[in-house]
Amino acid sequence: MDEFIKSPPDFLSSSKSKKISEHIELSKEKLTARDPLYFYDNLSAKEQWRIFREFQDSTVYLDIETTGLGSPGDVITTIALYDGNSIRYYVNGDNLSDFKRDIMQYKVIVSYNGKSFDIPFIESYFGIDISHAHLDLRHILRSLGYSGGLKSCERQLGIGRAGTLADVDGFFAVLLWNDYRKKGDPRSLETLLAYNIEDVLSLEYLMVKAYNKKLAEIPLNLDGLTTPKAPDNPFEVDAVTVNRLKMHYYPF
Repeated sequence: MDEFIKSPPDFLSSSKSKKISEHIELSKEKLTARDPLYFYDNLSAKEQWRIFREFQDSTVYLDIETTGLGSPGDVITTIALYDGNSIRYYVNGDNLSDFKRDIMQYKVIVSYNGKSFDIPFIESYFGIDISHAHLDLRHILRSLGYSGGLKSCERQLGIGRAGTLADVDGFFAVLLWNDYRKKGDPRSLETLLAYNIEDVLSLEYLMVKAYNKKLAEIPLNLDGLTTPKAPDNPFEVDAVTVNRLKMHYYPF
């Protein structure tokens, strides 16, 4: 960038060179100010993935669980956040409102289908505006040829969910919440949180994989990011609870 400012190419007019130089200087200022929205808003949707490397340290991976798709009466049951170091989780009836404060500590959100579901649901439920730069892996991965739900993309990119956790999906998460509310059994809540947190832990892996694959499409010799090692999930799926619910709701 500095080379361009010092010696712009001859084929550009002086006015064009000046405009580009001004844009470079402004970009440097925004980088110093740690302002991802400037770059996010000035990139086309298909190129917004590029902000990830510079703002990885202020990125949070987000996933919510709900009782439905947003019909009247549907609520958020749990929310999981992971920032590459710390896991946070929020439970309806306990600390869910803390999410409104905590999410503002970050500048970039990574989700899977969050632009269509998670963020609109959160904004409506809490009555707040989530104006972060938002990288939705559903769209980024689709541009790389990976489609389907989150679990499908995980399998296509070499990770999967072992054991009982592989049997838990979005609908089953609703059953777990209803069971917890009805019986007050902490094992149902812990299984739900294990599933919710597993989603955000895998989002970091998928985001780095997707970033490196997008980088490889650029005809330059650029170093990729190191694939992260996820921390241990603080909750475990209770197989007895899962099997009990499966027998009740899926008897055949």
